[in-house]
Parts: sequence; C-alpha cells; structure tokens
Amino acid sequence: MNTVPIPLFFNPVAGRGRSGRNILQVTALLSSRGINPVLVRSESVGDLETKVLAAVSTGTKRILVAGGDGSIHEVVNGILRSGETVELGVIPTGTGNDFAKACSIPVNWEDAVPLLAERIRTDTPAHPVDAGRMNDRYFANSVGIGFDAKVNRIAREIRWCNGDLVYLVAVFKAMIDGVITPHVTMKFSGQTVEGPITLASVSNGAWVGGMFHLAPMARNDDGALDLIYVEPVSRLRIMALLPMLMRGSHIDQPEINHFRVTQCQLTATAPVPSHLDGEVQPLQTHFEIELLQGALRLL
Repeated sequence: MNTVPIPLFFNPVAGRGRSGRNILQVTALLSSRGINPVLVRSESVGDLETKVLAAVSTGTKRILVAGGDGSIHEVVNGILRSGETVELGVIPTGTGNDFAKACSIPVNWEDAVPLLAERIRTDTPAHPVDAGRMNDRYFANSVGIGFDAKVNRIAREIRWCNGDLVYLVAVFKAMIDGVITPHVTMKFSGQTVEGPITLASVSNGAWVGGMFHLAPMARNDDGALDLIYVEPVSRLRIMALLPMLMRGSHIDQPEINHFRVTQCQLTATAPVPSHLDGEVQPLQTHFEIELLQGALRLL
C-alpha cells in the first residue's frame, strides 16, 4: 500500500456539481487500491491554482486533480508558475473532459481511477506532455479566439441542460446576434496573415467543448501546436460545418486553414473574446502564444 499522502485537489462545482457529488466515492476507490488521498477543496475561482502553487512550493512532488478542464487549467497554472517538476494525475469528473481525452484517460472516472492507482502503486514513470502559454497564462489543451470563445462564454451561462449538449446549444445561441469576424494580423512560422476571421484556435489536444473534434491531428506530446483558423462564414455555413466539426472531417474545407506551429502572434484591431482550456479570458487585442514542450509530467 502507498501510505504516502497525495493531495487530491477538486472543485465541487466542476461538471455542474458532478465532481462534488462523486468525490467521496473517488477517494474511497483510490483508498481501496492502496492510495492515500488527502482532499483539498476549491472554495472559489482561482483557489485551486493558489493552493497547488502553495503545495508545490513546500515540496509536494505528486498531486491529483478531480474535475474538468477548468480545474485542470488552474492546477496546471499552479504547477507551471512554481517552476518545479511535479507529477500530475487526472481524474475526469467535468463536462467536456477535453484534456483527459487528449491523454487517452477514460472519461468515466470509475474506469480512470483504477488505472491511475495502478500507475501510482507500481511507480510507473510519468509521461511528458506538452503545454502552452498565452501572454501570462498557461494552457493544457487549447486557446480559442473569436467565435468559439463566444460560444464557450454562452455555454458557461446555460444551466438547463447537461453534458456535451451544452456546447451545441451554445453554438445556436451564439449565432442569434450574428457571427463575429474580427480583423486580425497573425504571424507564425515566418508567415503573416491579415484579414477577418471567424475564429482562431491553437490546439494542444484534439477536442474542444467536449464534442467538437476541432484539431483531429493534434497530439499533446508531439512538440507542436496546431493552429486552425476559419475565414468568415455565414450562419448557414456554420450549420453545414457543425457535423464535420464533430466528426473531425472539416480540415479540407475551403474556409479552414491549418498549420503546425510552436509560436503564434495574433493582434486584433479591437478587443475580442478568448478562452484558455474553456476558461473565459478578459477581452484583449494581442495574443502571444508559445509551446512549452514536455512541460507537464502526467501520471
């Protein structure tokens, strides 16, 4: 039995309360598999990041997180802000669980916990995983700028439906007042692209919003990020593209542009919405994005 206590960080409202409802079962299952978790609860937005940073700063070298992409986002920012090497175990109890999918972690926590416990118990070496930075914040899975960030903000306000359906409903709501097409200048890989776009996504993982296979070629351990930007499209065209986005078969469509990058700079003529791992960011005009190869150690 692994008697060394391992902090288990969790957000009780993640997954629309699913994380809080299941956390005692998660700890019981870990304990039955020989792991000694110590619960650390988030009390407010940003609290997980602060508590992870404090734990790592006092010598913690292995942490677990139960939650969704927002919880993982905070934990990753706490780890990377510390500058220390920390092993991270992920238990998906969120809504979209995009990072878990990118890491081939079962999205059902009851399946994920025994696999994680076995890796801890047998001291399986942690797997290096890429991360990224946008301006002064880190991300584990993706950056979204433009229409998908607007969709993400709306999805967070929807309370009457659950699961991946939230993001599909948010797409329809986001189209009601029109499709935003900010004018931007993008610089990457020695190229400069200028003009209006519907969205720009810089992906470390293949999935965003739970159900959208936006970057099917993306791998979070391949030493590259995948820039996908979409030229201006109508509401009708978005409707036609949606099924392709869910299947990951949209890349060869004429409005879709894809490049593998390690750095990307985007400047908009007016403030635009953006998100990091689904977390809404302040309206901004300038985005400096870069790859941090192998910055995370995944249990």
